[in-house]
Amino acid sequence: MSGSGNRGSTLELQNIVKSYARGRERILVLNDVSLTVRAGEFVSLIGPSGSGKSTLFRMIGGVEKPDRGRVLVDGEDRTGQKGLISYMPQQAALFPWLKVEDNIRFALISTGTPMREAKAQAAQWLERIELGHVAKEYPHVLSGGMQQRVSFLRALLMRRSVMCLDEPFAALDALTRADMQRWLLELWEADRRSVLFVTHSIEEALVLSDRIYVLSPAPATILRELVVPFDRPRRPDVWTSTEFVELKQEVLRLLEEGKSGIQ
Repeated sequence: MSGSGNRGSTLELQNIVKSYARGRERILVLNDVSLTVRAGEFVSLIGPSGSGKSTLFRMIGGVEKPDRGRVLVDGEDRTGQKGLISYMPQQAALFPWLKVEDNIRFALISTGTPMREAKAQAAQWLERIELGHVAKEYPHVLSGGMQQRVSFLRALLMRRSVMCLDEPFAALDALTRADMQRWLLELWEADRRSVLFVTHSIEEALVLSDRIYVLSPAPATILRELVVPFDRPRRPDVWTSTEFVELKQEVLRLLEEGKSGIQ
C-alpha cells in the first residue's frame, strides 16, 4: 500500500508549557513537556482524562501556540504553523452531505490530485480497505467501525508525514476496536508514517506502539518513556505474553503514582 504520500518525519516537542486564563487565575495545563516521534515511528501518549493530551495536539497542529517551548518537524521550528499534520479525532471526521467516495476524493483533491485521478484513486483505496461496496453510500449508513476506517483513510491520504490520532477507537465496542487495531497496524506498517496516538487504553498502546509516553495529571509532565519490545509485525497473541502483562502493570503503577503525586 505504498505510494499514498510522504513517509514519516521526525516530530519534536521541546519544553512545552501552556496555561489558560480562568477568571483572574491562570491554570497551568502543560508543564515542560518534551517528547519525540522519530521518522516512521508509532508513539502513544497515555494519561488520565484532563491531562492535556488534546491540548498537545492543538500545539502540534498549529491551532494554538504554547506559552513557552517549540514544535519542530525534521529539526525546523514549526511552532504555530498549520497544515503540517494529518489529524484523526475521536469521532469520524467525515462530511455527512458527501458520499463515502466523495469524502475520499475531497481529501485527495485538497492535496493537489487532479479530479479525474482522485476519482480513480478513491475507488481503488476503498476496494483496498474492503469498503468498495459502500462507496456510494452516505456516512450515516455505515457502522461506527466502517466510519472510522474511512476517516483514517482520509487522514492517510492527506499526504502529511506526521499523523496525530486522538483516541480514534474510544467509542467502538471491544470486538470492533480489536479489529480496527489490527487493520490500523496493517495499513500503517505498509506506509510507515510517523504517528502520535492518544489513548486511555494501556493494552491498545502496548499492542500498537514502538514507544509510550506516560503523562501525569494536569499540569501534565512526562512521567516516563517506555520502549515496547515486541517485534513487528505484532503477533496476534502478544497481549497474553508475560512481558506484556509486566509492562501493563508498570504503566498502571506510573499512572497511580502520578495521581498521588509520587514520582
